[in-house]
Amino acid sequence: MSNYYEIETLCMGTIISQRVYGINSEIAAIKVEEEMKRLEYIMNFFSETSEVSRINKSAGKYAVEVGAEVLYVLNRAKYFSEICKGTFDVTVGPLAKLWGIFTNKARIPTKEEIEQALSVVSYKDISIDNGLGEVRLMKRGESLDLGAIAKGYAADRAMDIYRQYGIESAFVNLGGNVMVLGNKPDNSPWRIGIQNPFLERGVCLGSVNAFNKTVVTSGDYVRFFEKDNKKYHHIIDPRTGYPSDSNLVSATIVADQSIGADAVSTGIFILGLDEGINVVKELKGMEAIFVTKNKEVHITKGLEKDFTFFEGMDQFKVIIR
Repeated sequence: MSNYYEIETLCMGTIISQRVYGINSEIAAIKVEEEMKRLEYIMNFFSETSEVSRINKSAGKYAVEVGAEVLYVLNRAKYFSEICKGTFDVTVGPLAKLWGIFTNKARIPTKEEIEQALSVVSYKDISIDNGLGEVRLMKRGESLDLGAIAKGYAADRAMDIYRQYGIESAFVNLGGNVMVLGNKPDNSPWRIGIQNPFLERGVCLGSVNAFNKTVVTSGDYVRFFEKDNKKYHHIIDPRTGYPSDSNLVSATIVADQSIGADAVSTGIFILGLDEGINVVKELKGMEAIFVTKNKEVHITKGLEKDFTFFEGMDQFKVIIR
């Protein structure tokens, strides 16, 4: 099966790349592209007309009726927030905005500013009425940003569409959130590279063999700024209001579903190595790779046979957990 179709789309604030094999590869890829744009329309934090924006505008006032998909994503977000002890939180937007690390105005906020922002950050304030299909944020000033989970849901939807069109082999990358369907056309597993967090982007320390899996990494090397010889990265700890100060430089989740991998990779990065491993072990269908500041690579036992170190990575110490 050499027939394939490739496409790149600017959507959800990133470049979405697809490589789809099979007779229906082109139509399947185009349908996935359309689905990504549709999901962006209803879940986009920045759009004035999205369902998420309507919830944010009504914060502290009244509940908003939303569609089944936003309801599903928010239910999963609350579930993973509980699992990760609050380190994953879709209400963290006011803190992220304060630090401005994704803008050209990044700065260190004052302690007073952080305390004020923390007062409107809590996933526990997301009130969901599944019977009525309504969502309410309990306090004025609170806001939802589904950026850390919506791409995971979108990747899962891509797999649904591929299967719908009879596709048996496909690859989609939503800005670092990678998911694969089946094996490669030659029946060998997909090999997904794991970034070396100490080197420039694109240099990998190893790879994971993947079959019907998603691979999602959170790391402190993606976006950051430095001041007075200290690094401030974009993964904000919702408990403190400051960039996470765990012992990790990256945390990768390998899982069956991408919506959970997207959320949990963020949560365990903030929790740190030991607590992060405990969380992963509680969840079925999930494995993890942790890279620490002192260049240890901790791999959960279920990935032992599927992870391969690249040559020249002798500076890392591998530990199976």
